[in-house]
Amino acid sequence: MRARLEASFRAALEATDPYALTRAHLPREPPALILCVGKAAVPMARAAADAYPDVSGLVVTREGYGGRAGQLDVRESAHPLPDERSQAAAEEALERVGSLREDDLLLVLVSGGGSALQSAPWGVSLEDKRAANQALLRSGAAIGEINAVRKHLSRTKGGQLAAATPARVLALVLSDVPGDDLAGVASGPTVPDPTSFADALAVLDRYALDLAPARAHLERGAHGELPETPKPGDPRLARVENRLIGGGWHLLEAAAGFWRADGDGDAPAVATLSDRFGGEARELARFHAGLVQSIRAHQAPFRPPVVLLSGGEASVTVRGDGLGGRNQEFLLWLAHHLGDDGVWAIACDSDGIDGTTDAAGAVIRPDTLARAGTAGIDTLRSLERNDAHHVFAELDDLVRTGPTRNNLNDYRAIVVSD
Repeated sequence: MRARLEASFRAALEATDPYALTRAHLPREPPALILCVGKAAVPMARAAADAYPDVSGLVVTREGYGGRAGQLDVRESAHPLPDERSQAAAEEALERVGSLREDDLLLVLVSGGGSALQSAPWGVSLEDKRAANQALLRSGAAIGEINAVRKHLSRTKGGQLAAATPARVLALVLSDVPGDDLAGVASGPTVPDPTSFADALAVLDRYALDLAPARAHLERGAHGELPETPKPGDPRLARVENRLIGGGWHLLEAAAGFWRADGDGDAPAVATLSDRFGGEARELARFHAGLVQSIRAHQAPFRPPVVLLSGGEASVTVRGDGLGGRNQEFLLWLAHHLGDDGVWAIACDSDGIDGTTDAAGAVIRPDTLARAGTAGIDTLRSLERNDAHHVFAELDDLVRTGPTRNNLNDYRAIVVSD
């Protein structure tokens, strides 16, 4: 079963190849400039470079995710926290798009991860912005809350990149956010920003984050001393088209096709629950465990055997000193909530990197807790320390793909047998 779970993940990734998704949506009109940013930037850029071999451009992706993209210039920078390369890439992007004319077409290819990879601090230093990002990521804040802050500490996010050019803009977006809100992918460099300085301040208050330099800048904006990010209806974005070309639902549909075609007989039914799950990994695991228990006890809302598929993006409020990743934490909590009545399940980040670990995610088995006990592992203590990674490493249940150069959010599959 482990092999089938991992095969379903890899099949879903293959079916949602960023090169093919991008190639299918390229315009007939050659652009004057190609700008690509995100974890899937290189395969997306290759599609554009193959279609427009005489057009120059800039590609910004995560360190280790690079590679050749035809005639386009490829830069690597840091994730999840920006570094000097991220700032240099953002400055270069602003310079290039600012040199275009009104009758030019700017092609922007966007995928998740761009918030850190291309970062031009506004009102704070790079170190202050890194500190704000790190605090937000550890706070358990939802991605929309995190982006509200990041957009107001940046000169490119929240539609500001598109506002910085007089050219027409076509943005093709691969979504890694629940619900495919394009304003949230890479913090929406070409998308109007519905949030305000006041909203960003409220996020800092909600999670009791001090961050004095960031707070001082946001307070200036909230008092009307700084210009807001472009809002819906802003005339500067009237010449911008943002187009979704792939998201978490596409990943789940591809996985569903794999399971339906598998034909082994162990999983004749597939239920795709949602691509929009969020919240704490612990509570998301509790929900999935309750669903598994209902299916087993009442054959409702689905009759077993059934494969439950879900996506989205969980969050983790980091309180310990361990090494986790939201998918690994989800799985270990799922095993904990189910106890001795465990399941086969997989949870992985489609970009191949779960949190700050070297694994895409992990697999649990019906006997995961028993095996951990035999190995002398206190799983509850590990969860309290946010240390799921070392549990799965000890049990040899990590899933390692390396960088997939894709980014369509998380993939979860739970096999509920009869």
